[in-house]
Amino acid sequence: MPAGSDPRRHARVLAQVYCATLAGQAPPALPRRVIDASWRRVRGYGVDPDRGGGAVPLRYEEVEHRRRDSLIGEVLDTLRHGLAGVAHDASQIMVVTDGEGRVLWREGSSAVRRRADRLGFVEGASWREETVGTNAIGTALAVRRPIQVYSAEHYVRTHHAWTCAAAPVHDPRSGRLIGIADVSGPAATIHPNTLALVDAVARLAEAELRTLHHRDLERLRAVAAPVVARPGGPVLVVDPHGWVAAASGCEPVARLPVPDVVDAGGVWLPSLGTCVMEPLPGGWIVRPDPAGEQPATRVRLDLRSAASPTVTLSGPSGSWHHRLSPRHAEILLLLACRQEGRTATELAGDLFGDPTRTVTVRAEMSRLRRHLGGVLCHRPYRFHDRAEVEVAWPADPADLLPASDAPAVRRLRAVTGQPGTGV
Repeated sequence: MPAGSDPRRHARVLAQVYCATLAGQAPPALPRRVIDASWRRVRGYGVDPDRGGGAVPLRYEEVEHRRRDSLIGEVLDTLRHGLAGVAHDASQIMVVTDGEGRVLWREGSSAVRRRADRLGFVEGASWREETVGTNAIGTALAVRRPIQVYSAEHYVRTHHAWTCAAAPVHDPRSGRLIGIADVSGPAATIHPNTLALVDAVARLAEAELRTLHHRDLERLRAVAAPVVARPGGPVLVVDPHGWVAAASGCEPVARLPVPDVVDAGGVWLPSLGTCVMEPLPGGWIVRPDPAGEQPATRVRLDLRSAASPTVTLSGPSGSWHHRLSPRHAEILLLLACRQEGRTATELAGDLFGDPTRTVTVRAEMSRLRRHLGGVLCHRPYRFHDRAEVEVAWPADPADLLPASDAPAVRRLRAVTGQPGTGV
């Protein structure tokens, strides 16, 4: 809204512009360029201006998994501290979405939340342009910058009584958009400074993520210190995004162009040529290797202790241990027993007896790959071909992950002799 404009008069003008534009007539004024471009996209998506797209919200369980797996959840307290109280006092709500525009959290005025419920503006709902037309969240996702949408700038008529201001939040490590911070409420609550506030809090959240990243690099540097100190040629230690935590015998650089998907073994990097990459918890050891040697990584899954299943990765640079959650122990066991791999649907059936629970499986695999990305592949999920996998079984098959109720694990316990078949 232009500075100094009367909100009611401006809303009437926007309504006239909206009606004329949708009717194919000459509007009394031109919509903002960003709004005009959004309306054109939305018409191409076929969104109904009277009802929206009608997408079904995610189930509560799926929303919870996304909350736990979403990076933006790590800065929720910062967003909440900066926006939730202000939103409540202004009779608005704070909304936080993931990078796909799915609403994960809502806080603020209870009366406004009830009004939002009637619009379907609820946890789990998709608020992308393709679903609900022009709006601050969906349009910020599309244009990758902060935006405020007021009254009839919304494409769906039932949203004309609303105003919303949204700003994208990016992962400073990868540059990937990880979610949207938004403040929404009745159109009468519009304030010219709301967008600046939302953008400032989003930038503060990114700064906090940057601090967390520096802490992760410090931990990675401490883990890899013995490797870096050991003589044996140039070596670098990088996180999954290629940021360098430590280096020895190499010209120092801030970041290596590591591929999005890295398999343990040889890889060609533009700055170093052929390199051998060995996984370690939270990152990689990178060794320039002109000969192109690709040593195998040994993976030992130790399930002898029901209380503390572990996985150990061993390579030329040493061994790395990672304690497993019960669910991750189940997944690695099933992948060890099926070298050809398992799809998300198959793992959902193995773990829950319900092949439709693929969202849960993908969330768990995403967490696992943060630690073991070098030896785990996807499509289907499996151990890498150059991983030599060994399972240390309990002496009594009944002691195999005894707390697990996964159908495939129950079948493994029933196998006579050494487990490993019959999944």
